[in-house]
Amino acid sequence: MQRTVLEQVEPVAAGVVSLVLRGAEGPLAPWEPGAHVDLALPNWLIRQYSLCGNPADRDSYRVAVRHDRLSRGGSEYVHLFLRTGRTLEVSVPRNNFNLLPAPEYLFLGGGIGITPIVPMLATAVEAGASATLVYVGRSVATMPFADELRAVYGDRVRIYATDEHGRPDFAALAAALSPRALVYCCGPTSMLDAAETAFPAERTHIERFRPAVKEFAPNKPFEVRCVRSGQTIQVSADESMLDALNHARYRVPSGCREGVCGSCEIAVVDGEPEHRDGIGAPPGRMYCCVSRALSSRLAVDL
Repeated sequence: MQRTVLEQVEPVAAGVVSLVLRGAEGPLAPWEPGAHVDLALPNWLIRQYSLCGNPADRDSYRVAVRHDRLSRGGSEYVHLFLRTGRTLEVSVPRNNFNLLPAPEYLFLGGGIGITPIVPMLATAVEAGASATLVYVGRSVATMPFADELRAVYGDRVRIYATDEHGRPDFAALAAALSPRALVYCCGPTSMLDAAETAFPAERTHIERFRPAVKEFAPNKPFEVRCVRSGQTIQVSADESMLDALNHARYRVPSGCREGVCGSCEIAVVDGEPEHRDGIGAPPGRMYCCVSRALSSRLAVDL
């Protein structure tokens, strides 16, 4: 973890604040557009937030937090109690939403899902790519960075306030999409589901704050052999692999516990994992907060 000092808390839309976290011990770890960090809050909660500042700025990170009415304690604490000057620990950035090189881009941002898109758009424009942003929200007042984006990028940005203009026609956008363009989308589940239906899967990249609903076979118990220690852990049908490892005193990091942040990634040496995450584990890896085993035993690098 990296020590930072909360330098600025600024309202950027109705119910949304921007946090600027300055490194307390020198330059912060580098990052690229699409990355997120774990923020350790003083109320013992850890929450994941997309970085929405300038990747070239190694002195500070910027994130934005919407006050969720159904908050589990994270956004509520940020909005009601967090003050400048507070020392906060922040993880090294992780990126499950990498911006791939392309001559053209269509960026789709919905609500607070605009946060990873902001540095993506800046990077694409700086690289000379043709880039368009379609930004959707309930009203302009609730859409963070809307005025800033329009001021900087002009006609590249199309704002859709659904209380005035309705939702954009994704089918029409897909029909007009250049064969050279990549699509990047982050926002509420309904928007992401619509994007997956409308745009070519091989050129569409999506980041979810919540995992897509999927059905799996009933949980079965399995064994986990920790290769480096030689210990074998039993995972029962009613517990997660992460919990079983933690109970056996293996310090596996975790954040969302929903299979979308990637903090609990571990290496699989043998056996067949059942991937239940929402981001797509790399070969030979798995996210043990939600994923299980198709084989009776897994061997992992612990």
